[in-house]
Amino acid sequence: MHAITVRPTDKTDSKGRHRPGPECIEWTEVPTPEPGPSEVLVKVKAAGINRGDLLQRQGLYPPPKGVTDTMGLEVSGTVSSLGPHVEGWSEGDEVVALLAGGGYAEYVIVPAGQLLPIPEGVDPVTASTLIEVAATVISNMDHVGLSKGETFLVHGGAGGIGQFAIQYAKSLGCTVITTCGTVEKQEFCRKLGADVALNYHEDWVSGVKEATHGRGVDVILDVMGAKYLGLNVDVLATGGRLDIIGMQGGVKGELNIGKLLNKRALVTATSLRPRPLEEKAAICQRVREIAWPLYANGSIKPAPVTSFPMSEAGKAHAQLESGEVLGKAALTL
Repeated sequence: MHAITVRPTDKTDSKGRHRPGPECIEWTEVPTPEPGPSEVLVKVKAAGINRGDLLQRQGLYPPPKGVTDTMGLEVSGTVSSLGPHVEGWSEGDEVVALLAGGGYAEYVIVPAGQLLPIPEGVDPVTASTLIEVAATVISNMDHVGLSKGETFLVHGGAGGIGQFAIQYAKSLGCTVITTCGTVEKQEFCRKLGADVALNYHEDWVSGVKEATHGRGVDVILDVMGAKYLGLNVDVLATGGRLDIIGMQGGVKGELNIGKLLNKRALVTATSLRPRPLEEKAAICQRVREIAWPLYANGSIKPAPVTSFPMSEAGKAHAQLESGEVLGKAALTL
């Protein structure tokens, strides 16, 4: 079979580190994997592209021990063959899969508990971009207990995580504030249901305080990490919860413990990829129970998808890094 590989690069960044760019992505021939016990071999139709893939290509987000070096955290496709002890699936079933890696390929091995049927009314290419976002947002909102009547802030509202989070929080009965980078993206987020959309190039902290009449927000879902750490604490309400799921703004920041104590606030962080298989299987079932009906009844609309042939994964990564893609991107076979 063929799969995406990343060749080493001689180029270095400003700190002398080797960071392979999109031009280092290659479509090469590799052995076809075979499913083991409780595993399924899926013939890939499309692979969703996530921020983690870009980081992995640069050497900043390595796969967990024992997982293939091939990128790809979610796919749609058909069941090709079953390993021993797999129940509930048959060859030819159309599925989506949550992965720890390996999706940028013609075939991928998936733990059976991380397979779901394609949501009703969703095409396979769009379906390939749904499960990673839904699993991330739902598991994190379960973790911090987002509930009806609370005020929720999500950064990067026009991205895949942000678009789902806005609509999911609204489905729970929350007031939603988001940040994004352009006037066009602000309007887009409002159409998704955001009550307030702020430009993060401006003073979004004052914007949040004004929108909440100085009270602050109950829950923040943050992809930025260090860059926004202190600012996020500033806009938390008493008893608020800051949930960090990304490091786009760095890994080390300063935290004012005094402010945290005064607000009796919580700062937490989670990662989906390295979790044990049984936890991922449980999260996938939560996605099936909660998100799939919301897609089916139109309460949540999938993010718009820009698709590229799998062999042009380098071009897709370049466009995603440029910020030109609104929503999600997928690689197709």
